[in-house]
Amino acid sequence: MAITSAICTSFKQELLVGTHNFTATTGNTFKIALFTSSATLGAGTTAFATTNEITNSSGTAYTSGGATLTSVTPTTDSTTAVCDFADVSFTSASFTANGALIYNSSQSNKAVAVIAFGGDKTVSSGTFTIQFPTADATNAIIRLA
Repeated sequence: MAITSAICTSFKQELLVGTHNFTATTGNTFKIALFTSSATLGAGTTAFATTNEITNSSGTAYTSGGATLTSVTPTTDSTTAVCDFADVSFTSASFTANGALIYNSSQSNKAVAVIAFGGDKTVSSGTFTIQFPTADATNAIIRLA
């Protein structure tokens, strides 16, 4: 079982038929869910499911389905379209996560992207933050060149 960073293949096709709307104020709702090292996630992931989703070892910082992302309206950097989200934090958290799935909860929980953390990341009574990269042609979490 492994988590491999990827833009989901189904998402690429869904873009061409207009399934996803990333506009900040009027678009769809996107979420990020966290998973254990037992999860199998990658380019072939098509939708969010709770299988191998993390649970809190104490406290209530994380709820099933993850956190709602604040979308930043897509823009371009030269000839590349880029999408960004505001960083998300889970406070007073106690859990271990190995990766994450960004998905569109407005569209039947369709998968967008998988993020592998490169190993288990553990927080104990602290803040777990997912910091999204700069929204440019080289680094944006979602980019179309």
